[in-house]
Amino acid sequence: MPLPTAPAKLGHLLPSDEYKAKARPSKQSKKSAAASDDDAYGAVETVAAGRPAANAAHTLRSIASDVLTQIPAEAHADAAVPPPAPGTVPTRGRKSKQTAALLQPVPGARAKPDEVEAKKVDVRGERTERADVPTTPAPAPARETRTQNKRRQRTTAEAELRKLFVLDTNVLMHDPSSLFRFEEHDVYLPMMTLEELDNHKKGMSEVARNARQVSRTLDALVAHAGNAAKMTEGIPLAAQGNRDALGRLYFQTTLTDIEPVEGLPVGKADNQILGVVRALQKERPDRQVVLVSKDINMRIKAHALGLPAEDYFNDQVLEDKDLLYSGVRALPQDFWTRHAKGMESWQDTKTGTTYYRVTGPLCPSMLVNEFVYLEPQNGEPSFHAVVRELNGKTALLQTLRDYGHHKNNVWGITARNREQNFALNLLMNPEVDFVTLLGQAGTGKTLMALAAGLAQVLDDKRYNEIIVTRATVPVGEDIGFLPGTEEEKMQPWMGAFDDNLEVLQKTDDAAGEWGRAATQELIRSRLKVKSMNFMRGRTFVDKYVIIDEAQNLTPKQMKTLVTRAGPGTKIVCLGNIAQIDTPYLTEGSSGLTYVVDRFKGWTHSGHVTLARGERSRLADYASDIL
Repeated sequence: MPLPTAPAKLGHLLPSDEYKAKARPSKQSKKSAAASDDDAYGAVETVAAGRPAANAAHTLRSIASDVLTQIPAEAHADAAVPPPAPGTVPTRGRKSKQTAALLQPVPGARAKPDEVEAKKVDVRGERTERADVPTTPAPAPARETRTQNKRRQRTTAEAELRKLFVLDTNVLMHDPSSLFRFEEHDVYLPMMTLEELDNHKKGMSEVARNARQVSRTLDALVAHAGNAAKMTEGIPLAAQGNRDALGRLYFQTTLTDIEPVEGLPVGKADNQILGVVRALQKERPDRQVVLVSKDINMRIKAHALGLPAEDYFNDQVLEDKDLLYSGVRALPQDFWTRHAKGMESWQDTKTGTTYYRVTGPLCPSMLVNEFVYLEPQNGEPSFHAVVRELNGKTALLQTLRDYGHHKNNVWGITARNREQNFALNLLMNPEVDFVTLLGQAGTGKTLMALAAGLAQVLDDKRYNEIIVTRATVPVGEDIGFLPGTEEEKMQPWMGAFDDNLEVLQKTDDAAGEWGRAATQELIRSRLKVKSMNFMRGRTFVDKYVIIDEAQNLTPKQMKTLVTRAGPGTKIVCLGNIAQIDTPYLTEGSSGLTYVVDRFKGWTHSGHVTLARGERSRLADYASDIL
C-alpha cells in the first residue's frame, strides 16, 4: 500500500486532537507565523516522497514539544484570546507567533489513540489537557465519565445486594402469593418444588386450594414469557401487575448437574432441594443464594451443611408476642396535672356518661377505642375510660359502664376484673362491629361473648341469631369422619359452648323478659353451629358471629371469615396465641395476631387482652406453673 503524501510544512504535522484550537488564524497571521518559523528554526525543508511520514511526524512533534516547554504562561493566555477581526493585523510577540503556527490544524493528520490518551491527565474523574496547550476544557465528557462510573458502581452494588431465594414447597402452600413478596430479589423454584405442588393439589383443604392457586399463577407467568429462552433468562415477576415484585423468577432447567448431598437419602424431596441450593452456590458465586422454608428441620439441616436458610417472614406480623397490641393503657399518676390545661368535660344526662377532652403529650400515642385506666390512690376512685376521638394532641375520653355491678349484669354474668369490664363494654357497644379477645385459659372469653350475644339477640333484638364456628384443628390425632348433618359433625368441636350454656342457664336472676323462661331449646333455636369449610361465598346480615380458637387460623382464612359480614353484623374473635396447633403457624404469623394488628385504631373495632383467669383456683395455678 503506497504511503500518503508527506506534509510540506512543520505546523501541518500537529494533529487537531492535541490542541483543539477553537479558531483558525487568518491568512495574514499564517504568513507572519511562517516567517517567524524561518527565523526560529531556519528554512523549512520539504520532506522527501520516499521518507516515512510517521517518522517525520514523530521528529517534528518532538521539536515542537521542546519549543512549547520554553513558552511561558503568558503565551498561553495570549493564545487563548479570540482571533482578531478580519482586516486587522494581530500584534503578537515572537513566541506567540510560533505557538500560533504550531497550532494550525491540518485535516487528515491524526495521532494514534494511545498517544493522545497518554497526554491526558485524569484527576478525580476530571479530564484535563496538557497545561501547555491553551484550550477551553469541555466538561461534558468528564460528566459523562463520572455518570458512567457511578452507574457501573450502582449496578455492581445492586448485584451484590440482590439475593436469589430458593423456595420450599411449604412456603408456596402456606402463602400462594409468596412469589411476589421478595421485592427486588429473585426467586428460584427447584423442580422438586413443582413436583410436590402437583402431589398436594387434590382435595378441598386449604393446602390443596393454595397449591392449585400457585399452579395457576406459575402458568400465567410462563405463558407471558412465551418461550424456553426467556425462562432461562428469568421471567419478570411484575408481568402480572405486581409492581412491588421487581425481581425475576427462575426455574430449574438442568437436572443432571445436581449432585446429591452426601450422607442423606437421595429420594427425599428436602434433600434434593438442598442439593439444588448447593449447586446454585457453586454456579452463581456472585449471588447470595438463600433457602426459604417453613420447615424447621430443613432449615437446621441447611445450616449444618453451611447453606444459608431463613423462615418466611412476610406474613410475620410481630417478632415477639410481647409487642402485640393489648388494647389497654395504664395512665401515669400525673396524667391530670400534665393534661389539665384547656381540659373540657361534660356529662350525658340520659346515660350518665362523662366526657373529657384533654390535650397533652400522651394523646398522640393513643388509639381510638383504646381503654385507659388510672389506679386509685389516696382513697380516690379508679378512673376507667375509652378513647373515642383523636385529633392531633387532643383526645376525647368517655367513661365506661360498670358491668361489674349486679344491676348491669349481662344475661346474669358480671365482670370480675378490669379487663372483663372493658371486654363487655366492647361486646355490648352497637357501634363496634369487630371485637377480638385474647387471653389464657379460664379468662372468660367464651362465656362473655356468648352471654353478650344472647342478651342482644333475645333481649335487645339487635341481631337475628348467633352463629358459632371454630377452626377444626385437633390437639391429638384426628378422629376420622363423623356422621350426621353439618351441625352434628361440628357438635364435638363445640363442647366449650355447651359448657358455657349450662352456666348461663343456671343463673337464677332474670336477664330480661326471656331470662326466666330461657330453656336450652329456645337458645338452640337462635344459635347455629356452622363449619368454616362452607363459609366462602356467604353473607351474614344482622348476625352475631363468634369465631372460637381463632389462633389456629391463617391470615387468609381470617380474611375469608371477616369479609362474610354484611350490614348489621358483629364478629367476635376469641383465642389464645399460646395454644396454636396448626402446622407452620406461629404466634407472630397467626391470623388472630394479624387482625389484631391491622384493626387497631379503627373507629368500629376494639381489642382487649384478658390478663387474669377466673375459672377456678386450680386452673389459675395450673396455668402459672405448668
